[in-house]
Amino acid sequence: MNQIITPPRPSFTGPLTHRSPELADLLAFIAAGAAERDRERIHPLDVFDLIRSARLGALRLQAADGGPGATLRELFEVVIALAAADPNIAHSLRNHYAFVERFSLSRTVLHRAKWAGIVAEGAIVALASTELGSARVGASPFATKLRRDGDGFRLSGTKYYSTGTLYADYVQVRAAGPDDEVLTAIIPTTRSGVERIDDWDGAGQRLTGSGTTHFDDVRVEADEVEPDSLTAGYGVPHSNSVAQLLVTATVAGILRNVETDAVALLASRKDRHFYFAQTERVADDPLLQEIVGRISADAFAAEAVILAAADAHEAVFQARARGEPDAALAHAASVAAAKAKLVVDELTIRDAGHIFDVAGASATRRAKNLDRHWRNARTLASHNPAALKARALGDYALHGTQLPEKGFF
Repeated sequence: MNQIITPPRPSFTGPLTHRSPELADLLAFIAAGAAERDRERIHPLDVFDLIRSARLGALRLQAADGGPGATLRELFEVVIALAAADPNIAHSLRNHYAFVERFSLSRTVLHRAKWAGIVAEGAIVALASTELGSARVGASPFATKLRRDGDGFRLSGTKYYSTGTLYADYVQVRAAGPDDEVLTAIIPTTRSGVERIDDWDGAGQRLTGSGTTHFDDVRVEADEVEPDSLTAGYGVPHSNSVAQLLVTATVAGILRNVETDAVALLASRKDRHFYFAQTERVADDPLLQEIVGRISADAFAAEAVILAAADAHEAVFQARARGEPDAALAHAASVAAAKAKLVVDELTIRDAGHIFDVAGASATRRAKNLDRHWRNARTLASHNPAALKARALGDYALHGTQLPEKGFF
């Protein structure tokens, strides 16, 4: 096995912001071990300890709540950089950042101050929603139930694809309430009756803590439950669009990493060139340079698309903060996120294969683990169907048919 040279473990004197110089040290530390962690299935527990101490999950909190008040564009810049370092880390935090938007920033949820407080302290929040028995992903009522127990509740059920839960301090659990209303319980992952199982066996994104979670008669306090409505929680129209864009931003980060690895791979090649090559030095070969150039252009385009969609979501956030109508803005943001997915997924999956063209068969060695880029991008792209997004966008362009307000949009 190749020896991995790891940068010194970074330390932080206070919470990081998107402008903090120490952020580069954290990203370098994460990136140094990413390929080995993926190859050997080493869970990044030390990385998440650093993220807690850096309070990186609090980027979007406003100053009054103990955060730096980053815009959505600035958040997505950080997410892309995290994904370029290790997409497992970025995707594990996806539900945390969506939680902040939905519960810590919104002024309409019941216990907003509580959720802002735990994020400000550095806590990481994951999500347990999907049930294999549902007729549709996200369908309700859920088989997971919250039943009355004195002044609180008891939670029982099983969730799958609980992304990030293995590393998180809290988990959001989507469940059917006593009257079959859809509720979200937000509880510590270490509470009695919560069992997290490391059984995710996907081709890619192997270290996202996306396994099964069992809830066996778990005590839930009244102030740990949030209902859905048209103005709060998961009931807000198009509120899932940010979460979808976070997945696509992680794919864009993978493409940035493909570019970095392609450049390093070609620049470092000292071995024999193809016998029909036009140059003696591999890095001078114009055909190989073209491949790297196209990957570089695609990475630039992918990031630009993500940040444009982030700006559309920022407009929604600002309108809601001012108490202004936001339905048209929210739909426009959902359209932008859907278009971003179609573009970024295609570019990344294609270029994750082209990286092998700059080095030939030697690039396929398991020690290099370059196939992780394709595996990770393909796995993330499968989170929601591109065909569904493309059809909806076509219907909207042709007939003005609005995109769905919930689910994968």
